Amino acid sequence: MKETIDKKILRYLSKQDWPVTTEMIANELNISWNTAQLHLYKLMSEGTVKGKRVGRQNQWMMTEKGKEPTN
Repeated sequence: MKETIDKKILRYLSKQDWPVTTEMIANELNISWNTAQLHLYKLMSEGTVKGKRVGRQNQWMMTEKGKEPTN
């Protein structure tokens, strides 16, 4: 079964010790910035990631809910 972009984003964020930018996520997953941003906003609406605007960047990190195992 192919891993979804959402799951790849959550896996990547789970390995980070500090917030990462949309661009860093897009580069890591080899997807466009726009695709990454769309999925990050979806994950934020689900409560699994949180984001904040810092200057001209959006920075993201996983929430406690995002760290919970899913089936």
